[in-house]
Amino acid sequence: MAPRIAVLGCGYWGGNHIRTLKSLGALQAVSDAIPENAQRFAVEFGVPNIPVEKLFTHPDIDGVVLALPAQFHARYATEAVRNGKDVLVEKPIALEVAEAEAEVKAALDNKRVFMVGHILRFHPAFEKLLDMVKSGELGDIRYVHSHRVGLGKFHTENDALWDLAPHDLSMILAIAGEEPSIVRGEGTAILDHLSDFAHLHMEFPNGIRGHLFASRLNAYRERRLSVVGSKGMAVFDDGEPWDRKLALYRHEVWREDDHWAFKSVDPDYIRVEEGMPLTRELQHFLHCIETRETPRTDGREAISVLRILTEGTVRHSK
Repeated sequence: MAPRIAVLGCGYWGGNHIRTLKSLGALQAVSDAIPENAQRFAVEFGVPNIPVEKLFTHPDIDGVVLALPAQFHARYATEAVRNGKDVLVEKPIALEVAEAEAEVKAALDNKRVFMVGHILRFHPAFEKLLDMVKSGELGDIRYVHSHRVGLGKFHTENDALWDLAPHDLSMILAIAGEEPSIVRGEGTAILDHLSDFAHLHMEFPNGIRGHLFASRLNAYRERRLSVVGSKGMAVFDDGEPWDRKLALYRHEVWREDDHWAFKSVDPDYIRVEEGMPLTRELQHFLHCIETRETPRTDGREAISVLRILTEGTVRHSK
């Protein structure tokens, strides 16, 4: 029997978790601070609507997915693990690094699975890209940059950096294999006091450099991650169809007398297995509950991402 999972938070993204967990045979209950929100899903999917104050002590629940506004994640994650529940916490897991460290420590102290919802780590195209990096197919990695831009998702608590960048930071950390030693950030607020555009520049101890650009006030939509290595360049473009999501460019660059020369070639499109990242993420969560393995996106990674976000919001202009 699959682990019995409850979803706390029945908004847009919580609804996606509910539908996916139901398809995996693991949805046990739903809950929300506004009972009417949860009741709609309870009726539709035939599961109990458990009040929030009773959820974490309920004997029929093995794990909880927290899909809440970020300011509530630390409180409820800590309460869940202290009551013996495993948790998947959506990003960001807290608004302060100290809060994140406390909830992760509580999970470790209570021997609970703690997983963060960095969903793109489970995208088949990124998994293949990471395999290429680790196998040395791209050579020595020199530079990683990501663009995540579009129009919309205007939150009252989170700016463009905090809302959009965690996914890309998770991927960049996986590629670099360590935290950056230097982070420089700048945000620009157009609509109100929260940044609508954000730039991050990162330098890693191993010599890799990284750049991230996020915007929620952009005329076009782009979801692109590029990796530059000594033997080739790879691009994960989630806006492309499946047969073109991952491209490998075997460009050549060399020194010729007193100038640089290069040879540009057409990309090779790498075949990747099709699959829904959320389904794969939740399957991994269920697997970790059953095996007690450490999740691929664990608390340590979540704290690293939060630390970068915090350092990257030092500089702000309007």
